[in-house]
Amino acid sequence: MDLTLKKRFAEQWAKYFGATELPIAFYYSKEVRNAKLVAPVKGHSCLICELAKVRNGQSLAFSAEAISCGGAKRYLGFADTMRPNFEYFLSCGIPNKMEGERYIRTPEMVVEIQKHQQAIPDAKGSHIIFKRWDMLEEFDTPAVVIFFAKPDVLSGLFTLANFDQTEPNGTFTPFGPGCGTIVHYPYLEKDAPRPRAVIGMFDPSARPCVPKDMLTFAVPMVKFEKMVSYMGESFLITNTWTNVRKRIEG
Repeated sequence: MDLTLKKRFAEQWAKYFGATELPIAFYYSKEVRNAKLVAPVKGHSCLICELAKVRNGQSLAFSAEAISCGGAKRYLGFADTMRPNFEYFLSCGIPNKMEGERYIRTPEMVVEIQKHQQAIPDAKGSHIIFKRWDMLEEFDTPAVVIFFAKPDVLSGLFTLANFDQTEPNGTFTPFGPGCGTIVHYPYLEKDAPRPRAVIGMFDPSARPCVPKDMLTFAVPMVKFEKMVSYMGESFLITNTWTNVRKRIEG
């Protein structure tokens, strides 16, 4: 972790976004340093709810055994398959056997969606480590930075992400679970020729784990570094943003 970058972002974040909460970051590592190793859990547990602890300053490291949700295991790269009959679970269910979430119209559509999902190659045998920005240390290697943002803050992040783009889709909003939009999709973007940021947390199942007026903005570190370098010459220095910032701080 570049500690100069860490400091520069924190200073500019405070300058342009006030006391807005700092983002969190994650990376995969076989070694766990200065993070609490999350114990295996019994029963269902949502990763998004657990990340509230990280947002409050506690660094956490999850192994595959610490992730009880089958969907999260898949989207975090710890498993290659979903639960049996997942295509029915995500869609219409099975009468008298399984209630469906009805997020996708038919089981066949779910199967088709899964055909196009890429795997995260670095997860197996590793831990996924989450730390708040101010808790990152020199030995950390963040891959993705995740903001939990209200609309005014999200507007700033979205506009900054497009500051050096000539094509209008510098960010995208893929369909997926909450963990998919903050881990799976932005992590895969880090190796893309033109890395994009991901707006997410539209998943109704994950919504109870975040405030009602909050979404997420996840950006690969390679793009995030560029965004930080542009902050002082972007719209953030204009009166337009000053008016928005006053509302953020108010």
